[in-house]
Amino acid sequence: MKLKNIMLAGLGLTMLASTTSCEDKLDVVNANQQTTADFGNTSSDLDEVILACYNHIRMDGTFSRLGYLEELVGGDEVGAYNSNGWWSRWDWYNAPQAGWDEQTSPLYMWSYAINKCNFALWKVDEIGLDTNSDKYKQIKGQALFIRGLGLYELATFYQDIPFTTNYEDYGTLEGLYLATRPQSEALDQAEADLKAAMELLPSRDEGGEWAQGRATCGAAAGYYARTLMFRRKFSDALTVLKDVLSSEDGGNQKYGAYKLMADYGDNFRSQTGENNDESLFEVQFLDYGVGGSDFEWGPVNNSKSATQGHAIETVFANGDAGGWNDLGAQPWLYQTFKSQKQTNGNPDPRLYWTLASYEPEYDNMEGFSNMVYTQAYTEHVTTGDYMGISIVKHTTARENLYKTIPAQGLTCGVNVRLLRYSDILLRAAECENEVNGPTANAFKWINKVRSRAGLADLDQSKFATADALFEQIANVERPTEFGCEHGRLQDLIRWGFFYSADRLAQLHRHGCTYQSQKDKVGILPATLAEADFDCFQYYQEGHEYMAIVDKDLNANYNLKGNSANYNTSNRSFYDGYTIHPVVEGVGVQ
Repeated sequence: MKLKNIMLAGLGLTMLASTTSCEDKLDVVNANQQTTADFGNTSSDLDEVILACYNHIRMDGTFSRLGYLEELVGGDEVGAYNSNGWWSRWDWYNAPQAGWDEQTSPLYMWSYAINKCNFALWKVDEIGLDTNSDKYKQIKGQALFIRGLGLYELATFYQDIPFTTNYEDYGTLEGLYLATRPQSEALDQAEADLKAAMELLPSRDEGGEWAQGRATCGAAAGYYARTLMFRRKFSDALTVLKDVLSSEDGGNQKYGAYKLMADYGDNFRSQTGENNDESLFEVQFLDYGVGGSDFEWGPVNNSKSATQGHAIETVFANGDAGGWNDLGAQPWLYQTFKSQKQTNGNPDPRLYWTLASYEPEYDNMEGFSNMVYTQAYTEHVTTGDYMGISIVKHTTARENLYKTIPAQGLTCGVNVRLLRYSDILLRAAECENEVNGPTANAFKWINKVRSRAGLADLDQSKFATADALFEQIANVERPTEFGCEHGRLQDLIRWGFFYSADRLAQLHRHGCTYQSQKDKVGILPATLAEADFDCFQYYQEGHEYMAIVDKDLNANYNLKGNSANYNTSNRSFYDGYTIHPVVEGVGVQ
């Protein structure tokens, strides 16, 4: 079953009573005005708090729209394809500080989630549970995982952030106006939280809700490795990743049994494939028509009939299908898919589940067709002001369920898969390459993912250096396996692509498209020289992070801006780090 938010407030009833003695009065406490003094004192109370924590990772500023998509459009795979200014400010790296929608921003929404986690972590040590009991470990482990996840997301998105880990801090004036803390402190805390959660949480093998959407020790281990890799701790991350790998892949399978699904599409269907054997963690959403009808874009989410879906589908979908046509894939990503075929000559099947492109071969491939929703599809460009390809991942576009999007907004029920076993394999290969060079193990893990897609194994002799294999991982293997999924911008930052002249030039090539479709319908630029628009042309050093908006800065006198606010470079962050140079001839340059 899927996790749903719990409404704590109900209808109030005030009662006055009297007896024959006017001195005797009934003292009634309003149960609908609960405080920290009378709530959170039992394990069942804390179970409800944990559900509230999960609820906040399915909100607009976390993973149901903005928190997911602002990061996505900041990478080189996805661009803003309407000139309405809504998404282009992130795509073009010049988002104004005089921002809007601060109440649905990732900073705002993740702070809500972290607040609730802090409450659960405070209370779980106060209510007298046996610290060796499953209940204690489950409550604490889930709260630590979600808090660690939130700190990782905020620190890699905003750089320096305000946060506390002590719920009682909120009871002081200084606690309400949290001071900005360095990114390093936030990531230190994320590491500590996720590492602790690894030891406390059960594995998905336990079954029940642990196999149906709750955080597990495997999810914590995966995000712990991600946090380590963001900080270039490749050796430590490799140790963790090997513990997650299955025994047949040379790992210890310490955190549960995972494997690649035979059908890549099972990772993105709504009707089947959710919480499958490949999934380490996914955000739970309800199918269209199952949830309510009230859109809850803000953080309160107290409607009894709130929708239980996400808006990613509406943002991705072409206007012809009833979508908002806001985001599309960059031509570079499409060309990367087209640069390789299955061993039988057919297109990479992951293209089908990532982009709404027209491919003649689909009509002759079993299980594939040139259909988007239930409509025949003959083009592969968007209908927006900039040319790209509509994205179908995490939507129902390829499932033949609806004629068009059934309803706009927070209505799509496709679970958002945040962490899959294929990511563990490719991250293990990347860490192995960083620590030991292009070894047989690195190729084994990469080829495992390629084999699922029907592609030929990489020839190890053609990747003699760590630089060459890194190029293949960064600009072929990861884009084709995870294209248009959350996390690409975080990769570009940790790899140092914004602070290397040849890598930045490569990003310019990846960002090229046509500014207008007029007289160019069906045509995509092959090179930067052929294009008339490049979203990276506006990039300035420091703007790889999202600026904190003025309304937040004005509301909190202790809050400071980051490199994007002050136009300061983060070049020194990479001192002592290896930024791999571009290796020509690998992938689509």
